[in-house]
Amino acid sequence: MKPTIGRIVHYQSYGTPGGEFLPLPRAAIVTAVTSDGEFPAASLCILNPIGMFFNEDVPFSEEPAPGCWNWPPRV
Repeated sequence: MKPTIGRIVHYQSYGTPGGEFLPLPRAAIVTAVTSDGEFPAASLCILNPIGMFFNEDVPFSEEPAPGCWNWPPRV
């Protein structure tokens, strides 16, 4: 499935080097699709509990990986 503008995806945060904060999934909205192909990159508006930030050319990862986006799991 390819991302489209406006879709909700998960962005996996990096956490902190000292481990004070663990890598966690964050809700993100696709603002642009920046590459086509089997593993598309996307620009995201990432929503955090204390604010939001924008990140361009975020790579896709099938499994959650820091700095990547993935589809939310179905539960």
